[in-house]
Amino acid sequence: MKTRLIATLTRLLNAMQASNQKSRKKPSLEDLLAIRQALLDCLADCDSTTAQQLRHKIGQIQTPQDLWLLRNDAYQIISQRHNQTLAAERINALIVRFQGWIDAKQLVRIG
Repeated sequence: MKTRLIATLTRLLNAMQASNQKSRKKPSLEDLLAIRQALLDCLADCDSTTAQQLRHKIGQIQTPQDLWLLRNDAYQIISQRHNQTLAAERINALIVRFQGWIDAKQLVRIG
């Protein structure tokens, strides 16, 4: 009985782990460039030093997940240059670029 319970729990935990680590294909260079460019396009009319630093970071990042983490920085820069409404519109428009690369639960729109 105890052995069967352990085996069942092991299978359950393995299944949960596998579902959490959905096999995502590795993005091609073309995919990564498209995501980078979309993020850079959001900042196209922002010319502050902070915007330049963020552009440099965007160019260095190697994964869609890490690029997604920069959206808050982009939002702040766009908000300072324009306003929060425009910043939210631009950041929310990026969601489509990240679909399939980021867990859907993380693809949350800005208010």
